Amino acid sequence: MKQILLELDDRCARDLERVAPAGKRVRAEFIRLALRRAIDLALDRATARAYEKTPLPADLVLPDLMGWDERNELAVHLAPRPQRAKRRR
Repeated sequence: MKQILLELDDRCARDLERVAPAGKRVRAEFIRLALRRAIDLALDRATARAYEKTPLPADLVLPDLMGWDERNELAVHLAPRPQRAKRRR
């Protein structure tokens, strides 16, 4: 792992001490998770801007998306809904 020296303003340092006290050994993991979330959000925003600039074609069908994550919002939206089996009484 790489180490990074980070300077925080007083308010941020105080709030960090409240949610992840130094003595509890959770601070580093808290900061890693917060940083990971911030990076993921930034990448998502960049992806959204790219799709706004060049949208997907409106005539996409499910086979066009083969190989994507099946839970991907686009694939789920285009996938045929499974039929429920009728219950016998």
